[in-house]
Amino acid sequence: MSFIDNLKDFSPQNTSGELKPLKVNNHLHTPHSFSAFQSVDEALNQSAEEGVKVVGVNDFFSFDAYAEWCEGAFKRNLFPLFNVEFIGLNEAYQKEGLKVNDPGNPGRTYFSGKSLAYPITLSAETQSKIQDLVSNANDYVRKMTEKVNDLLANKHFGFRLNYESIKSDLAMGQVRERHLARAIRQLAEKHYKDKNRLLAFYNELMDDKGMTCNLTDEACVENEIRNALLKAGKPAYVAEDPNGFLSVAEIRSIILEAGGIPTYPFLADAVKGYTDFERDLKKVSAELKKLGVWSVEFIPTRNNHTVLKEYSQFLLKEGFVVSFGTEHNSPGKQPIEVKAKGNALLDMDLMKINYEGACILAAHQYLFAKEGQGVLDADGIFISEKREEFAKLGHSLIEFVTNKN
Repeated sequence: MSFIDNLKDFSPQNTSGELKPLKVNNHLHTPHSFSAFQSVDEALNQSAEEGVKVVGVNDFFSFDAYAEWCEGAFKRNLFPLFNVEFIGLNEAYQKEGLKVNDPGNPGRTYFSGKSLAYPITLSAETQSKIQDLVSNANDYVRKMTEKVNDLLANKHFGFRLNYESIKSDLAMGQVRERHLARAIRQLAEKHYKDKNRLLAFYNELMDDKGMTCNLTDEACVENEIRNALLKAGKPAYVAEDPNGFLSVAEIRSIILEAGGIPTYPFLADAVKGYTDFERDLKKVSAELKKLGVWSVEFIPTRNNHTVLKEYSQFLLKEGFVVSFGTEHNSPGKQPIEVKAKGNALLDMDLMKINYEGACILAAHQYLFAKEGQGVLDADGIFISEKREEFAKLGHSLIEFVTNKN
């Protein structure tokens, strides 16, 4: 069943007074890109167990999880949001060496689309563009795999990686750096059963750093492999082809075509000293509006609670729709309930901001499915004068789904 088919019995209810916030996580990756979860069911089961009532899937370049996400969420009385994530390039920033929201790569820009239409409808030209992005990203990891194999050969290890096996065994059509790091760990563990010999292998392979993790902590090991071998300046790093990226304007256009809301993901204090683009809140707010972007998101686990609140409240006052998530696009078990850095619980102000954002996004998904236009006008600009109306409609939708018998 489509998203709207699951809401055929819904009729908007009058909602008065302040919205009581529910738990929301609006940025979760699945194995269709890379994920801490083994399956969509695992992600949704954990959401239900933790009482997270609104859940947004947010894979890189992919809508493939939408059908399972939709069915699985409604089955568990969770409200599903359908999102996507792209990686764009600001060439002017790249030339100047300025960073946007990638702490390691000037000009590289992560960008989300929120509350896309499901079923997804895109032109053949747009689908081809997205497939090219996936192909370029896969080719990037294939080249890295070759460099890792060169490194293994130069150090006289008697084994090598097979890119096609990584693609077929570890990924779901889309191969990322983290899949390669996992493949390196699995290959090492296959050949070295003795822990001391395994550690010696890692130390020799990562000779500028060595392995500091407990070898039983698979997530930690994979993260160290990735940081020591695959990042800029490291032995298996491959410079990215600028032709493999779209501009932010092109990404925004694709998101609008897909019925979604263009959304900028903030790093804020996840980077010491902040990035060049984000350092001045007034300036970044004006720049986003100039780009036609009226929605922002945070991954609070990387933000100090005070900074998260400062940024969120400022952007809310500036008229942006604000939402939070956890990503879960790195290995290792972690909560789905959104918390700030240091496992700090969100206070009521932040809970309200996140929930209001989710309500507006829910309203957009519903209105677009019913009427062909959601909370954005024909130019993709948020209809801010209807903010409260949208929030109340979304709240009514979420209550209808989460309270169903």
